[in-house]
Amino acid sequence: MNKETKEIIVSLPPEESLRVDKYISHAGVMRRSQFESHKIQVFLNHQEIKLSKKVKDKDVLQISWTAPDEPDFAPEKMDLDILFENDDVIVLNKPQGLVVHPGAGHYSGTLVQGLLYYNQQLGNHFEDDPLRPGIVHRLDKDTSGLIITAKTPDSLEALSEQFRNRTTEKYYLAFIKGRLPTRRGKIETFITRDEKNRKKFKVHETKGKYALTKYEVLESWERYSLIKLKLETGRTHQIRVHLLSMGCPILGDSLYARKDNIVGDVTLMLHSWKLGIVLPGESEMRHFEAPVPERFNELKERLNQK
Repeated sequence: MNKETKEIIVSLPPEESLRVDKYISHAGVMRRSQFESHKIQVFLNHQEIKLSKKVKDKDVLQISWTAPDEPDFAPEKMDLDILFENDDVIVLNKPQGLVVHPGAGHYSGTLVQGLLYYNQQLGNHFEDDPLRPGIVHRLDKDTSGLIITAKTPDSLEALSEQFRNRTTEKYYLAFIKGRLPTRRGKIETFITRDEKNRKKFKVHETKGKYALTKYEVLESWERYSLIKLKLETGRTHQIRVHLLSMGCPILGDSLYARKDNIVGDVTLMLHSWKLGIVLPGESEMRHFEAPVPERFNELKERLNQK
């Protein structure tokens, strides 16, 4: 890891202000999609400020970040289930078990390496972000389904802005243990990291990041339910944590739920099903859908036979 710093003097029209994250991006220091991976910190008059704070003309900003070491990984040929592609984006159906981008313990066999092989120009377009070239959002390794990636930095910013502003429509399918209290409803909490297990998150009344999930029960059995979820925010493990908080963990969730003795060794029954988003250069929202995976059909058939 290499620590880097940069000082810039804000240049804006008089009496105009702008969020510091937007200004840094517009100034060409770093794209907003890189802030988290680079652990960016911003100081105004030697006091650290939030990225949402507004700055004005002649403010002096000190920007500090950690540039990740470039990993030693290469493009890999793999079968990609591409649902849609144009000059700006690739929409894929990610299989369960595939890691989206390289990280600790995963420097081969990731979706990114498959994309680098499929699109020979991708690495050239994202030389400053070799870990996540074109990655707009991510799915957990064991979550299957729809994911959209960008082919150029401009496309990445256009798509990422919609995720940040929560203007996308994201729907998931899940098989859960138990029954939710109503046919339709919402789960609204804060989510924070579990201090007892850093790999996990938990709900909290006041601490953490605000999270909202809406749900609809599609089918139910004596002890199980198939539900549709609309993700209104995009917190890490949001669906898994929210359903656990309702006493209805997702079947096959090895991190948040115990093995179910009746359905046995099922894998995580969570699928990214539909996505509504405006593609770069377009004005109307497009809707994409990833087919329901076979593991869902098989479990549904088993439950219908009980």
